[in-house]
Amino acid sequence: MPYKSFEEYNMQVTDDVKDRYKNIITDLGEDTNRDGLLKTPERAAKAMQFLTQGYEQDPVEILKGAMFKESYNEMVIVKDIELYSLCEHHILPFFGKAHIAYIPNGYIVGLSKLPRIVDVFARRLQVQERLTEQVLDCINDTLKPQGVAVVIEASHMCMMMRGVQKQNSVTTTSGFRGQFEKIETRNEFLKLIGK
Repeated sequence: MPYKSFEEYNMQVTDDVKDRYKNIITDLGEDTNRDGLLKTPERAAKAMQFLTQGYEQDPVEILKGAMFKESYNEMVIVKDIELYSLCEHHILPFFGKAHIAYIPNGYIVGLSKLPRIVDVFARRLQVQERLTEQVLDCINDTLKPQGVAVVIEASHMCMMMRGVQKQNSVTTTSGFRGQFEKIETRNEFLKLIGK
């Protein structure tokens, strides 16, 4: 299914996940019948469906839906794309920015589609390394540009609020294909995104 705003919830999934959250909250020693927690299991079930809606969306169809034949063959950059995802190891959030560049090879894509595919892959249980590669490969395989570059910078709550508890660490991942494997093209991209 192409990208769409997620407004509806599968009620069977909601009920099943709600029951699981209720059990988890109870197992942790809380009373799910107290005022503040009465609707928490259902809210958490809906939140989890929202945060993993990327499994139901097709990033290739999103890109193909806005590809336009064009002779432009210089670098196109969309930077500072906000992203929010869930670490698959602890199911805790990580968040930050993605920077994407490509050099067209006969086709350009609607600019809003690049942030949309970041969202599709981010709205899955993830690791930042795989997220970077999935965005990179999707653009490369679908648009078949002369080159693609992706840099993601993110803070991970699994490192900030538990574990090593480091509040100021940022993880940066990158991937380059085609023309961006050349040092001069890569350096131009990195300079334009302020790195």
